[in-house]
Amino acid sequence: MTIRLLLAVAIAAPCLGCASVTRGTTENISISSTPAGATAEISGLDIPTACVTPCVVQAKRNADITVTVSKEGYEPQIIPLTKEIPGTGAAGFAGNVLLGGLVGMGVDAATGAAMDHKPNPVIVTLQPVASAAPRAAKPRPQKRPPPPQS
Repeated sequence: MTIRLLLAVAIAAPCLGCASVTRGTTENISISSTPAGATAEISGLDIPTACVTPCVVQAKRNADITVTVSKEGYEPQIIPLTKEIPGTGAAGFAGNVLLGGLVGMGVDAATGAAMDHKPNPVIVTLQPVASAAPRAAKPRPQKRPPPPQS
């Protein structure tokens, strides 16, 4: 029994400091727009997803995500999200040095657990579509030249 307990501790110890354990491998991304009620299409997820703003989607931390926000009468906006390591992710990743070693670092690198997507929340202000063509001015009737004087 003691050997099993020691074996379980030895297997679990490499991940105690992992960002995978402390932060998880997914995060919620909030999307809002002005005006509200726009369609947000999120690419880069396992299953392409769309929602109506304001909304929240869950994404893997290692996903390459692009959000396209559109609404009839407005110019669509495309927002590519970047991945950054925030302080909390760095702390979890650094915990691998103490407890997780190379195994924990490998797990965090593969899952992107130390990363966060930016910007989050995604906040978009949509711009109205410019009118396609300006109205042509109506032609003015030409003035008749004055009659010749004799």
